[in-house]
Amino acid sequence: MQKNLTQRYILWFWLPMFASWLLMTAEGPLISAATNRMPDKVLMLAAQGMVISLSVTIESPIINMLATSTALVKDRVTYLLIRRFTIHWMIGLTIVSILVSFTPLYDFLIINGLGTPIEVAIWVKTGMQIMFLWSATIAWRRFLQGILIHFGHTRQMAWGTAVRLLVSAIVIVSLSLWGEWAAVINAALTWMAGVTAEAIYITIVTRPVVAKHFYLGSPVADETLSYKELFWFHLPLAATSLLMLLAQPLVTFSLNRLPNPILSLAAWPVLFQILLISRAAALALPEAVIALTDGTRTFPTMRRFTVFMSGGLALWMGILVFSPLAVFYIFTVQNMTEATGNLIVNVLPYYLLFPAMTALIFGMRGLLIKNKRTTAVNWGMGLNLTITAVVLGVGLVFRGDGLATAALALNFAAFFEMIYLAWRTQTTLPHGRSLLRRWA
Repeated sequence: MQKNLTQRYILWFWLPMFASWLLMTAEGPLISAATNRMPDKVLMLAAQGMVISLSVTIESPIINMLATSTALVKDRVTYLLIRRFTIHWMIGLTIVSILVSFTPLYDFLIINGLGTPIEVAIWVKTGMQIMFLWSATIAWRRFLQGILIHFGHTRQMAWGTAVRLLVSAIVIVSLSLWGEWAAVINAALTWMAGVTAEAIYITIVTRPVVAKHFYLGSPVADETLSYKELFWFHLPLAATSLLMLLAQPLVTFSLNRLPNPILSLAAWPVLFQILLISRAAALALPEAVIALTDGTRTFPTMRRFTVFMSGGLALWMGILVFSPLAVFYIFTVQNMTEATGNLIVNVLPYYLLFPAMTALIFGMRGLLIKNKRTTAVNWGMGLNLTITAVVLGVGLVFRGDGLATAALALNFAAFFEMIYLAWRTQTTLPHGRSLLRRWA
């Protein structure tokens, strides 16, 4: 890292990771746009929304492998240790995927547990079976991406996601034009093809980095790391990701039991895609904070960058909501039915400040991970999930609108997590220095 950290330096370091997230979030809209032009689009949207939600929930323990790898892979010893750790997770999560997709556990969890309508659940099961290797592929990719970030090769990440998006586009267009399968099968095949292509690309471009820095006899870092220490470092991050993604099944559970469940389930994936795209800048922030923070002297610069990003995302949401842009995207690009599209248009204003809060939350998460306070990150997400569950529960009792209830739950949860993380981040700063007050 350069001696004097500047806004420009952070921007150019962060930008390829943002591009990677932005390209990755474009995959969902691409698939849903194709689905919206095929038969039974409301049913298929509801099914594929649950497929990706469940797949990502199973994957959740290794989502933060990116942060773990970025923070801890420093020499050949840690590289080999974290690679072995990643492979163990790959095997374990593949077993979980098989149990959920191919055994009676599916009916118990998805039909009885979540209360998914049978006509939706049948297609969800097929999609889940196609994607049983999803978690393993994601784990390997994120482990290697962390190495690229640690050594400053963030551009390769963006190119990898571009490869993923290109392959996904080719597959979904080909299957939609010339295939005869249901849209949910096309979607599952597309997701698997895209992420597999990206994992292969990342493996290839990481090999020179590994050869350069982790050759036999290469310098060893001063700090040692045991498997036990690695496990306890990553476990709170794994739990954080799991808690974060459990919000998705909670929302699905409530939508299944509130008015217009099929329409709400069909609208939710597209609404979630809009929010994901709008938060892409924030999602790329933690690894930049981890990689670039060098003691308290760099904190004011990173804080300023985070605050600017939060304000920019608030401005973006204002433009999206109060201009014709959202309507154009929902009804023209996505070609949604009037009933389903109007659900999204009506609830989108509830999320005006949601991406802005996400930027502040993820910036503080990055700082806490850098300072090895991963348990604090975990507790923050636990608070988030608890508040989400409580508000959704209140919505179920009073039979509120499904998507509006979900919006209130996610916003309240983000706000209180932000307050909690601010308190915990303050404890990492030197005595007499404040998270909120400017200091040099």
